[in-house]
Amino acid sequence: MAKIQLNGNKRVISSKFSILSLLKKYKIDSKKVAVELNGKIVNKSKYKLVYLKDKDKVEIVHFIGGG
Repeated sequence: MAKIQLNGNKRVISSKFSILSLLKKYKIDSKKVAVELNGKIVNKSKYKLVYLKDKDKVEIVHFIGGG
């Protein structure tokens, strides 16, 4: 188990949890968000390759259209 911070809220996840798995768990469309891990933006192509660890800080930002 790993304790992470997700958008300012503490969460407990299982080991070997990728960013893509996290997005799927919370039903978030990976095409409409940007993910920051420990202060750095993660490239969308790496979402299924980057695994979360204990004490990671994840921020998910949704894109909103306007004009």
